[in-house]
Amino acid sequence: MSATLPTSRASKPFSLVIFGASGDLTKRKLVPALFGLWKEGALPADFEIIGFARRDKSDASFREEMLEGVQKFSRFAPVDAAEWEKFAAHVSYHIGNFGDGPAYASLAAKLQKLESSRGLTQQLFYLATSPDFFSSVVGDLHTVGLVGHGLPSRVVIEKPFGHDYASARSLVTSLQKNIDEESLYRIDHYLGKETVQNLLYFRFANSIYEPIWQRSMIDHVQITVAEKEGVGTRGGYYDGVGAMRDMVQNHLMQLLTITAMEPPGSLHSEAIRDEKVKVLRSIPTPTVEAVTQTAIRAQYDGYKNADRVAPDSVTETYVALKLHIDNWRWAGVPFYLRTGKALATRSSEIVVVFKRPPMSLFQASEREHVHRNRLHIRLQPDEGIHLNFNAKVPGKSVMSAVDMDFQYKSKFGSYSPEAYERLLHDFIMGDSTLFTRADEVLEAWRLADAIYDGWKNAPVATYAEGSWGPKEAEKLLARDGNRWIDLGQR
Repeated sequence: MSATLPTSRASKPFSLVIFGASGDLTKRKLVPALFGLWKEGALPADFEIIGFARRDKSDASFREEMLEGVQKFSRFAPVDAAEWEKFAAHVSYHIGNFGDGPAYASLAAKLQKLESSRGLTQQLFYLATSPDFFSSVVGDLHTVGLVGHGLPSRVVIEKPFGHDYASARSLVTSLQKNIDEESLYRIDHYLGKETVQNLLYFRFANSIYEPIWQRSMIDHVQITVAEKEGVGTRGGYYDGVGAMRDMVQNHLMQLLTITAMEPPGSLHSEAIRDEKVKVLRSIPTPTVEAVTQTAIRAQYDGYKNADRVAPDSVTETYVALKLHIDNWRWAGVPFYLRTGKALATRSSEIVVVFKRPPMSLFQASEREHVHRNRLHIRLQPDEGIHLNFNAKVPGKSVMSAVDMDFQYKSKFGSYSPEAYERLLHDFIMGDSTLFTRADEVLEAWRLADAIYDGWKNAPVATYAEGSWGPKEAEKLLARDGNRWIDLGQR
């Protein structure tokens, strides 16, 4: 039995234009995801996917390239030739440079023809491009009447959404000159993961958890996104970005807000996003002094030897943070965040560590075996939710930590929708719940900028490749009497 997208939510006919269609994202993620949606019956009977790029290609050659990507990256591979032909009949190519007015005019004419001849009334645009082109592409679409204030067309953009607060603010202002905020979808693929989405259901569809999801019961929360690989051949790009901009400002902050948000008034996208923004606004802007005590940056040994990395680079490949949310629910509860490259394993997990019982009823010899209860929400690999608690060992007067274990693949099968499938489906449906709003982006940059300010004169720690990070990150928790939970530990 496989987890599938709801076919009852198939949208009305649409045209989807992918800008930057010659890039890896289109071949590796977008078209395989769209093919997956089609296989699941989650697309309407008629639609058109149009690749827009400057390279001279025919429809046939573009389809052949996309087939290579689907055969390699789709969860439905290998794909039958006859089946591909049915899907590929909805795929075409449009030659054009960004900034080329006539190319946009001819694109507008093509979309108008598709609307009149096939009834493809929804016009959607995916900017699989460098952020440098976001404003100009949206501006050119506005010039030919394809996007604009009050128009139903929608646009997706990929991170990064700026390099700091000032550039993010400038990008927001520039885009909103030509398109409504409600029509702009900022994608974060972490929010497309089934376990992240299930966190909303876990919290708000189960009455047993809400009473304990607060400061009197929870000691602290750990959020980890660990990557096993180093920067590889992406050193030139990564050295200008770093772990804070690449992971913390977006992915980890999104995980934090969903974990800590108040119950929304409804499951309407704006109600959920309002609560997420409230969490970010409740995190105080850290002072320079606070950053030196609560924010660790580090590089793995050998990073400076990577291709196109500056020999004197201070770019962080690892970040560990301690944050507080100053509201009624979470006052006094530390949230520890960490992410890094070249770590011991590839794994992402949220661990909620509960407080010890208020008094011990057990003999001194037993007390050492009383562990704090932990809730593990694993995002990757092996998505699942695990509750760790204490139980008596049979035949002995001693306790041991045991688990209640829920694994997605055990209950729903191995094949759940890929993150991009879920997010593209929601975009096509006009559901913005799992996309990031402008005020969320700016609040996250407020925090990131303050941390960077505090790091200006701070040393950069180091750590061995294949380890769990620098010793300074261990000390960050040790000062509070805590330690990082090993990923995979139950």
